[in-house]
Amino acid sequence: MDHTSEVSALKMVGITKRFPGVLANDQINFEVKAGEVHGLLGENGAGKTTLMKILYGLHQPDEGEIHLNGEKVKILSPRAAADLGIGMVHQHFMLVENLTALENVVLGLPAAHPPLLDLEPARLRFKELTREYDLRLDPSTPVWQLPVGDQQWLEILKLLFRDARLVILDEPTAVLAPKQAKQLFQTVRRLAAEGRAIVFISHKLEEMKEVAERVTVLRDGHVVGTVDPKVAKPSELAQMMVGRDVFLSRRERKTYPEKRDLLVIEGLSCLNDRKLPALNNLNLTVKSGEIVGVAGVDGNGQRELAECISGLRQFTSGSILINGIPVDGVVKDNSLLGYVPEDRHKTGLVLNFTVEENLFLKTFAKFPYTKRGFIQWREIRKKAEAIIREFEIRTPGSSVTTYHLSGGNQQKVVVARELSSDPALMLTSQPTRGLDLGAVESVHKMLLSVRNRGGAVLFISTELPEVMALSDRIIVMFKGQIMGDLVAEDADVNRIGELMLGHQEAMKTIP
Repeated sequence: MDHTSEVSALKMVGITKRFPGVLANDQINFEVKAGEVHGLLGENGAGKTTLMKILYGLHQPDEGEIHLNGEKVKILSPRAAADLGIGMVHQHFMLVENLTALENVVLGLPAAHPPLLDLEPARLRFKELTREYDLRLDPSTPVWQLPVGDQQWLEILKLLFRDARLVILDEPTAVLAPKQAKQLFQTVRRLAAEGRAIVFISHKLEEMKEVAERVTVLRDGHVVGTVDPKVAKPSELAQMMVGRDVFLSRRERKTYPEKRDLLVIEGLSCLNDRKLPALNNLNLTVKSGEIVGVAGVDGNGQRELAECISGLRQFTSGSILINGIPVDGVVKDNSLLGYVPEDRHKTGLVLNFTVEENLFLKTFAKFPYTKRGFIQWREIRKKAEAIIREFEIRTPGSSVTTYHLSGGNQQKVVVARELSSDPALMLTSQPTRGLDLGAVESVHKMLLSVRNRGGAVLFISTELPEVMALSDRIIVMFKGQIMGDLVAEDADVNRIGELMLGHQEAMKTIP
C-alpha cells in the first residue's frame, strides 16, 4: 500500500533519553503512516524498549517531540496514551489471571453508571468483536484457564475494545505455533487495512519480511536506517542490527559413536501450580553429545518438565536419572546439571546483586572463593572478569548491578554461570526468548559447546526455527505428553506445527 501522500499517524522527532551512565535514545526519528505495518528491529539495549515506553507514556523524553496525526502531543502516562488511541500488547501479558476474559477487557475502563458496573453491554461488544475478527474466546472463561495463544488474542481484543488507532505489538509471536502466527499476521494486516498504524517489534527477520511494509533498525540508541524488508536480505538486516555478520545456521558437529544416557526419564507425571495434571507418564532419554529440542506451544508441560528435572517441582510418579544418579529434589552437584530457567528475573538472577555475585551464586562458598569462612572477593572478581570476557557479556564491570544490564546480557550471565561448572546435562527453558540476534548467536554457541565436548543439552523453546537448527532430535509436547520424536534432519515445519496443536494425523507421518 502506498502511504506517501498520507499524514503520519506517528512522528517521533529527535527523541533523546538519558539514564545514569547510559544514552538510551540519541536523536531518534521514527515515523509510521496510517494503514502501515512498520517493523522495529534492534539488539537488546539498542533502544527499542525505551522508545516504545516513551510512546506509551512510561518514560518522558529528555529531548524531542511526538506528533500524532500531525499534532504535537505530550504523553505523560499510559492512561494518557490510551486516551490518545495508543495501545500496546506487551511481551509479558498484562492480564489478571483470576479474572474472566471479559473482566480483563473492561478493567480500567470508566463505568457507564458509577458506582454500578453493568457488564452486559461490554459482553455484547466482546462477542461482536470476536465474531468480527474470528476469535474463539469465551467472555466468562477465567484467564488462567486460557491457553497462552488465546491470552495473546485477548490482549489484542482489549485494544480493539478501546478502538486503538496506533497499535504496538512487542514480540507477538513468541508464544504461538506456526499456524497461529499465520493467523496473527492476517489479523495484523486487517488492522492496518482498517487504517490503524501498527508498530511490529520482533527479532525474527522472516516475520518482518512477511508482515511489515517498512522496517526501522536501531543500534546503540541510533537509527541505522529504514528499509523495505521485501527487498533487503535477512543477512543485510542482521548486519544492520549487530554491525557484523551473524550466523545462526547449523554448525559442524563432533560425533560420538559410544553415547551414554545422561538423562533418563521414565513414567513422569506431575501437577501444575493449580493442582491440575501437567505431565502424564512421560518418557525421555537424552544421550551424551546430543541436543534434544523440545517444541510445543507454551503451556503444554514444558515448564513443569524443566522444574521436575531441576528439582524445583515435585512429581507424583516416575523417575529421573542424571548421569545415573536419581533426582528427587534440588540438584546440588553443579557437575551434574546446569539450568537456565524460563524466567531469568524470577528464578535465574538476583537483580539487585552485582554481575560477579550472580556469576558465583552456586560456587562462592567453595575453595578458592572462600577460605577459612571468609569470601575472597579478589579471587571472585578475577574469575568473574575472565568469564565476562569469555562469554562476551556487555557490562562496564563485574561490580555493576545486574538490573542495569540489557535482557540479552542478563541471560548471558545466567548461561555463563551454569556452563562454568561443565555440567553433564545442560537444561535450558526458553533461553533466547526476547533476545536479539547477537545475543541469540552467543547463547547458541554456548549450548553447542556443551554438545561438542560430549555433554547433553535439553533445549526447550517455542522458537521452532531455532529448535530445528540446533537440535539432533526434536520431541513435540502437547498437553503434557510427547506427541512425536523426530530426527532433526528429517523434521518438517508443517508436521511439527500440526503436532504442536495436537493433531493426531501428523503422528502417522512420523517414520
